[in-house]
Amino acid sequence: MPVTNKIDPAAGTGHEPRAAEKILKVARDLFYRQGIRAIGVDEIVRTAGVTKPSLYRSFPSKDELAASYLRRYDGEFWARFEESVTAHPGDPRAQIVAFLAGVGKRTQRPGYRGCGMTNAVVEYPERDHPARLVSEENKRELRRRLRAMAKAMGAGEPDTLGDGLLLLIEGAYISGQLFGAGGPARSVARNAELLIDASLATPGRA
Repeated sequence: MPVTNKIDPAAGTGHEPRAAEKILKVARDLFYRQGIRAIGVDEIVRTAGVTKPSLYRSFPSKDELAASYLRRYDGEFWARFEESVTAHPGDPRAQIVAFLAGVGKRTQRPGYRGCGMTNAVVEYPERDHPARLVSEENKRELRRRLRAMAKAMGAGEPDTLGDGLLLLIEGAYISGQLFGAGGPARSVARNAELLIDASLATPGRA
């Protein structure tokens, strides 16, 4: 399941939670645009206008701050996903195509840096790193959902179709960074439709 039910250190009331929220907002922007490893605690506190003790009272370490950023990112990801699902009740094909249409549009925006989850996995080969653990859980849940949606579409090989859709999504995240506006990621939804059509076609039919 998604990891959005994890405790967020920025939750709560009072001065410290407000500082934590500010820190998390700044960290999210810096980590996404420049990478987690490239950003130090000093830059975060300077940009946020807070002190190091304030940061460490809410986030025991930079690793935990990175994990909190990704838990926030995870929540935003599933909100977009569920928006597409809700817009097309009972129609998994339309749901996934709508979601991917949104992905395609985002890849065309200036400063697009792909998926923060995917980027974190690349940055942290250590499989027990807190940031990687959050990211892996997100990707496993996405894979599970895509396979379930492929099954609901009536695909003869739902796991293969679900995995194919996941590969399209991950490819869009990377190619969006490589090519920018006008790149192949803009057509990810259409490619998904073609893949779904091929998977649902009657065997032997032209």
